[in-house]
Amino acid sequence: MSALPESFWSTLPLGPGVQLLARDPNGLAAFDKPAGVLSHPNKRGDEPRSLLSARYDAIGEFFYWNDEAAGEGSTELPPRLWLLNRLDSHTSGVILAAANEELAREIRTQFERREVRKTYRALVFGAPIQRQQSWRDRLFVRRQGGHIRATTDGGLPAESLMQVIRTGRRTPRLSLLQLEPHTGRSHQLRAQCTKRGLPIVGDASYGDFKRNREFARRTGCKRLFLHSLESSFDYRLRGKRFSFSAQAPLPPEFEEFL
Repeated sequence: MSALPESFWSTLPLGPGVQLLARDPNGLAAFDKPAGVLSHPNKRGDEPRSLLSARYDAIGEFFYWNDEAAGEGSTELPPRLWLLNRLDSHTSGVILAAANEELAREIRTQFERREVRKTYRALVFGAPIQRQQSWRDRLFVRRQGGHIRATTDGGLPAESLMQVIRTGRRTPRLSLLQLEPHTGRSHQLRAQCTKRGLPIVGDASYGDFKRNREFARRTGCKRLFLHSLESSFDYRLRGKRFSFSAQAPLPPEFEEFL
């Protein structure tokens, strides 16, 4: 598999504030997605506020865009980038993509086997009693009208490891948590935090709405305080073994208000 030319990466139509964090010679890449940017367009007109400002094939799960260098009449396919995982638009941090379909299939298999280690940071209201806990729930995810709602009233197993990074002394009391989901349910971390009386700051679906309003009024910051900090895993491709890791810097506001 030949390496992609540097021009492929340097001319990616990145969305607003999106940064390329890391890439390897096989075409695997990690991006830092800001809060408020979509993982991919959901409808016509969403392209300018997505990970890439490009068209998206929902069936093949890849971005594609015009390659001006190919020239008129070229038989080559336009450049493509396969999306490997998703983040809610309000969640920031590491998101993965691949520049060829064979590699995309392999990494998606890694996700299905739960072999991708993902680490998040969350700013929550309150303080856990224990510094470290293993959270085990059963999560039921409902999808209706394009919206997702997760409840801890049954369904599939949802497991996460929680560790307290720091607890503030201000009022209201806030804690910075490290969260490692061992399963990949939709809205898993948000629902699990709320169940334990530790709603994520700025969570408009599962959070404490009154405290969210007061926090936004006091600080002027209205984002969801959930950040995908790091993704790491090993993978095999054409008989060879590779390792990949990428980390997105924690936005300063996560520690500013502790």
